[in-house]
Amino acid sequence: MIKPLKKAIFPVGGLGTRFLPATKSMPKEMLTVVDKPLIQYAVEEAYAAGIEEIIFVTGRGKSAMEDHFDHSVELEQTLERRGKTTELELLRDMLPTPGNIAYVRQQEPQGLGHAVWCARHLIGDEAVAVLLADDLVHGEVACLKQMADVYREVGGNMIAVMEVPHEHTSRYGIVNPGAAKGKLVEVAGLVEKPAPEKAPSDLAVIGRYILQPEIFALLAAQGPGAGGEIQLTDSMARLIGRMPFHGLRFEGTRYDCGDKAGFVEANICLALEHPATGPAIRQTVADIARRLKL
Repeated sequence: MIKPLKKAIFPVGGLGTRFLPATKSMPKEMLTVVDKPLIQYAVEEAYAAGIEEIIFVTGRGKSAMEDHFDHSVELEQTLERRGKTTELELLRDMLPTPGNIAYVRQQEPQGLGHAVWCARHLIGDEAVAVLLADDLVHGEVACLKQMADVYREVGGNMIAVMEVPHEHTSRYGIVNPGAAKGKLVEVAGLVEKPAPEKAPSDLAVIGRYILQPEIFALLAAQGPGAGGEIQLTDSMARLIGRMPFHGLRFEGTRYDCGDKAGFVEANICLALEHPATGPAIRQTVADIARRLKL
């Protein structure tokens, strides 16, 4: 029996040190790509996949996200008085259904696995999606929807995967691949951030997961792994062979917005596609290239 997939965990308790000083007083998930914060892109992706309940695993200084997904009475009243109905509808459309959003505090930053484990009591005996907001995946069909559509056929655990340069394997969880069928590949093993000479492949896990509830018992019993943190990859690896486990080669472009260069790239690429900014940014990029003789 394939368990229902209606809930999603967003681990958003990280400190965002790579973006200091910008993230000293603002969560990294609230950094804006064109006209929306990263966390809103991720939440919209979850809704596109049929997710109904949103769970944020937060830390200190993350209240801006709670405010973002709540009413701003003064702002809404001002927009209404000024007849800005488009902007008003935009704000109201992004609000979650009352009672379908929850916040859990991760009191200590002990890794991604620990953050997911902190939400265990809100999941029950259901499958759960996990989305990392600083992995922005842009395409015609939302990445998590692609995964959810396949999950509802094959069940088990599923991760989004992509090929990375061999010298970059030490930055990712890496798949030891089994049999492949189209875009779906069996996961025969997982290794967290292996050195290139020890990597079983160049197939890397990105920040999209669909996991069975058995993951929580494994996380509870798990000690620190790579980096001295409780790694989600380590517990996922222990599920291999116990139930179906697949990687999906998704369609779309992944931008690593946890990295400054990736964040700038995402802003340029999405701004070029945005109807309000595309023509101006296209001209700006051409002018810069000409001026710098690129």
